[in-house]
Amino acid sequence: MLRMRTRTTAVCFAVRRTVCLLQELAGGGRCTPGRAPLPRSVPLLFRRSLFAEPLRTATRMAAHSMASRALRNPYRDYDGSAACSQGLFDQHGRLTAEFVGRLRSKISELLFHMENGLKSADPRDCSSYTGWAGIALLYLHLHSVFGESSFLQRALDYVTRSLQCLTRRTVTFLCGDAGPLAVAAVVHRRLGMSQEAEECVSRLIKYHQGVVKGSGNLPDELLYGRVGYLYSLVFVNQQFGEEKIPMQYIQQICEAVLASGEGLSGKLHKQAQSPLLFQWYQEYYVGAAHGLAGIYYYLMQPDLGVGGDRLQRLVRPSVDYVRQLKFPSGNYPPCIGDSRDLLVHWCHGAPGVIYMLLQAYKVFGTDGYLADALQCGEVVWQWGLLQKGYGLCHGAAGNAYTFLALYRATRDPRHLYRACMFADWCMDYGIHGCRTPDTPFSLFEGMAGTIYFLADLMQPHKAKFPAFEI
Repeated sequence: MLRMRTRTTAVCFAVRRTVCLLQELAGGGRCTPGRAPLPRSVPLLFRRSLFAEPLRTATRMAAHSMASRALRNPYRDYDGSAACSQGLFDQHGRLTAEFVGRLRSKISELLFHMENGLKSADPRDCSSYTGWAGIALLYLHLHSVFGESSFLQRALDYVTRSLQCLTRRTVTFLCGDAGPLAVAAVVHRRLGMSQEAEECVSRLIKYHQGVVKGSGNLPDELLYGRVGYLYSLVFVNQQFGEEKIPMQYIQQICEAVLASGEGLSGKLHKQAQSPLLFQWYQEYYVGAAHGLAGIYYYLMQPDLGVGGDRLQRLVRPSVDYVRQLKFPSGNYPPCIGDSRDLLVHWCHGAPGVIYMLLQAYKVFGTDGYLADALQCGEVVWQWGLLQKGYGLCHGAAGNAYTFLALYRATRDPRHLYRACMFADWCMDYGIHGCRTPDTPFSLFEGMAGTIYFLADLMQPHKAKFPAFEI
């Protein structure tokens, strides 16, 4: 049974959120799960209408705001010449032996530093986001890329630690118990430990009914909600290469998400503007981690059971509503109604919204979706080398996946080149004066995420943002 948050927990959350908001105003802080990214200068009751046309700041002002959180991009852009990609990749997108050698060398170096740093990590953090399951997922990925059995053994070591300190309350892949169980199932499967793998899958499935029913006021977003549990099931099926978890389980979760979105939109009488709406802690987030873009990305996946009629009637107009929130810069707000063009993160902003846009282009075939996605790429190229560092959630490595997603969608070498330049930046880890994350060696905030990206870049046609893209 999923436990409901207590009133005390809600009060603690509110205090933490206020502190985080003040930090963001000062240009500091982090986008921690459970914390909102931006301040609210006036009480909720006195804000302008949530669905009024968002205030638009001038492009020059927006650029200044984003620039205050980014470091100058020192790289020249791709010009189409062979000389530009020389030493990086060939005409088929295959990385050169020289560049692969650099990546492998840096991966080995960073792994050494990461392992030393993890000796002082929180021993009770089981999560994929900042804890042991995330390190296990990294080593599982390294095993997939390099095929070295030692990586698989390290994955087992770390996921075993994770299973020993489960939260027993949160059910998602990134921030709850579903992630450790899903990763453990795959690790055990690869090691031929069938009984252990089956046990993990069985424990994972036990959460299903509670997720469908929304026990404990379960939200719908990725980090703490239904979609985060949904990803866990899809991850297991993809890694096992079979329908280990019945599709009806996955479809039932999608049905619950749709019902929740329709219900909230109807309650607010906003069906004409956005047939689906979702909130998290009374905020209408837009981005991939907590918001609409992340949820719609999953609802548009062809194998998850959302039929053509509902795609056209419910999902597509809701996606188009998100598109209307775009700033003149091409970036997106963290929340509906927020007029500040500030954040260029996977969690909040263009680097996360792009996955919704590219999936919409794939499903609906309208060029406007691709045009908006390409504009996201321009935002990331200009403002995506962040002072926050090199991580996945809000750092250069996570932002680099923008280019890999565009490359897979278009096969335009410009995007592969840009991903390589961001990798070059990441390979100078620690010399740019970036802030140190609260969990500096973790998957989503720290060094492990950078390593994951550098390994993924070695197979650019297959690269996908971890714990999100499917």
